[in-house]
Amino acid sequence: MRERTIQLRRARSLVVYWREGRLFFHNFARQLTAAGRPLTCEVLSFFGEWRTSQEAQTHFADYTSRSLFSALSQLVKQGLLLVKDSPEAAQDDRVAKEWSGWLPEGSFHFSTKDALYAHENSSLARFKAGLPKTPSPRIFKTVKGTKKTLPLRAFPDSEFIRVLMARKTHREFSRQKLTLETLSQLLSLVWGVTGYLDASIFGKLVRKTSPSGGARHPGEVYVMALRVKGLRPGLYHYHPAQHHLNRISTNATRDKAWRYCARQGYVRNAAALFLMTAVFQRTMWKYRHARAYRVVLLDAGHLCQTFCLVATWLGLAPFCTAALKDTLIEEDLGIDGIRESILYVAGVGLPGPTS
Repeated sequence: MRERTIQLRRARSLVVYWREGRLFFHNFARQLTAAGRPLTCEVLSFFGEWRTSQEAQTHFADYTSRSLFSALSQLVKQGLLLVKDSPEAAQDDRVAKEWSGWLPEGSFHFSTKDALYAHENSSLARFKAGLPKTPSPRIFKTVKGTKKTLPLRAFPDSEFIRVLMARKTHREFSRQKLTLETLSQLLSLVWGVTGYLDASIFGKLVRKTSPSGGARHPGEVYVMALRVKGLRPGLYHYHPAQHHLNRISTNATRDKAWRYCARQGYVRNAAALFLMTAVFQRTMWKYRHARAYRVVLLDAGHLCQTFCLVATWLGLAPFCTAALKDTLIEEDLGIDGIRESILYVAGVGLPGPTS
């Protein structure tokens, strides 16, 4: 950091914590983590507003220019200090503004994006070596108390029960194409609007087949069509009220689907993927506390279970995965990862011979 007139400021997307006796500084927007000393906190506090390294030299007069400038350079490299008018500073400003009501708790969202995943070709022995040495937790919990035996489990012979019992996660698919009619039914029954509710001060609220906290419905869905009869391969956005697809890209291949889903091999053979995102402002507008982030995640889970049941009812082979390459997907969808971000991916094919 030799240029003394460059203005620097502390990153706002910053969480500081202790772990095993060491102090760590984590820029969650850029997923950069660095160890530091308590003195680092003093330096970052000084740069709470835009200041130059020359001003820092005056303030920290007990340190040589060389050592101070070296330290500032390291803090910039580690994402703890930002250079004015840089892309990193612009991103930091956007995160701080858009997520102001949900930070710092909402930092969980950014900190868990673009995780590293084990390669599907990793050996079983290598995978096992990464597991804890302690026994696996018990599958069931038993509590003390007066026991009441329930009536025998007897279910009526109904279509709903058959669909519920038939639902499972599939990993094998036939080479058959998905029909456009079936895709239309799936989108409509899972994400389509079924009605509206006049909620006074909250305006017109949407009804769907899945519940949503405060009826805010932050979920959006994009279809990656790979083998859909009557639909050109590509990425499409689904409009839940008008029930139509808008193509946003022709960049849809088996290899791309594989990379989207952390290189899980079975995804290559799916007929279509459903890329589930959330527009956070819909929920933030009503709920200003970060606990509402849980609600956004729960909403995605509700939609995905509805998806799996509807797909099963339609005779399809559904699956879902949270092993995603977030930034890659968001770039291809043309979303910023701040106001709208990928949360979940579901997919279908036609059942394979062993399904």
